[in-house]
Parts: sequence; structure tokens; C-alpha cells
Amino acid sequence: SNPAFLFSFGMLRIARVSALLPSLRLNIFARHIKIAMASPDLFFLDGFAMRQFTDPTYQGTRIAMDPSEFCAAVNQRCNTESELKDGYAPFCKHVFVENFVGATCPVVELTEATVPLVTSAYKARTEKELPVLTRWIPADRIEAPTAKYLDVILYSRAQIVEEHQAMGDGSEVPDMPWGIISVKAQMESFETPMQPITMLRNALGKAEGGSGVPLDRVKYQASVDYWSAHVPIA
Repeated sequence: SNPAFLFSFGMLRIARVSALLPSLRLNIFARHIKIAMASPDLFFLDGFAMRQFTDPTYQGTRIAMDPSEFCAAVNQRCNTESELKDGYAPFCKHVFVENFVGATCPVVELTEATVPLVTSAYKARTEKELPVLTRWIPADRIEAPTAKYLDVILYSRAQIVEEHQAMGDGSEVPDMPWGIISVKAQMESFETPMQPITMLRNALGKAEGGSGVPLDRVKYQASVDYWSAHVPIA
């Protein structure tokens, strides 16, 4: 081997790599900028979901976490719309994440042991909705298991704006594509049926607190089958 030749060859390679470094740095920087620009927050927390953070009597999943921190955590876990699952209407989507808040599962099966614990009353979800007959097991009568997943239920911003207008709600809707309208702690990593009364309220229209989606008899019967064998804990 010729030492002089090897030295010259090595210096040539170093020179070529050095010449490429600015371009490589620029490409890496551009990719980082592109990723940052392509990953804005997808979700905001709609006011309808606030009761799950602030109302100790809420019949459903209650979340012991600051609402803004919860929303930020969901955005961190899902930053692309390709991860969203279809819901019951085009404006409804779901994102399923592991239960990072330690929420308990607010639903149990109806058995000989749980049936005697069930109570009922007429309740409204908000001050603007009519009360409907509801049944549940008071939380102090049963130990709820810790859920495995959170079903984060989303409505499109356009749908939320329409429902706010129909209910006379003048609050500002954040400029993000999807609003978190409810969170369900559950054992399943897929959508479970909404309660029959929720389907009926949706069919009543936006003025009564629903979404305006017509009743689907097949889905309604599936809901009845599920909720005939289950009951919420509240």
C-alpha cells in the first residue's frame, strides 16, 4: 500500500462528507419543522364533558385530573386522525387509550348480587335538558374495578357549534377539529352501546340536547340487549 495515496484518499472522503454536512443538517431541520407543523392538537375539551371532572354526583366515569392536563395527555397519545375510530354518525369518532388516570369502570353486570343494589330516579344531564328515568348502583354500595381503557368520545367542531347554537349556548368553541364530549372508562378497547335513552334523546334533536341522528332500530335493540344485562355505578 502507498501511504501517500491512502492519506490523499482519506482526505478526499473527509472533504466530501464535510461538504454534505450542511445539507444533511438542513434536511433534518426541515423534517423536524414538517413534523411539528403536521402535528397540532386535534382535541379540545367541550364544556359538556366538564361534569366528569367537577360533578361528584355524575353517573358515569369521573376523572380525578385537571381538565386541561387531561386534554393535553390525550393529544400526546393521539396526534393523527388516522388513529380515530368511527362512531355512530359521521361527526362522531372515538380514540381508545390506556387508562392513565386510574378511573374505575362505571358499569357492572346485573347479577343476583347486584340487582338488590339498584336504585332509580328522574335525572337530567344538564339544566337545559328534560329529566328522564335513570337507574344505577350508588358508588358507596359496590366496589368498582379499575378500568383497562378510556373510550374518549369525540364530536366534530362543526357539530358542537350546531348543538351549542340550538341550545342557546353562546360559549366560544376552540378552533380545533375535534371536541371531547365524553370519556368512558371500560374493560373493552372498542365501543360499547350507548344507553337507549341517549339514542332516543339524539333522535329528538339538538333543541332537546340530542345530536339529531335518527333512531336506528337495530342499534337500539343492541343497546337494549347490552343494558338489560348491565347497570351504571354512580
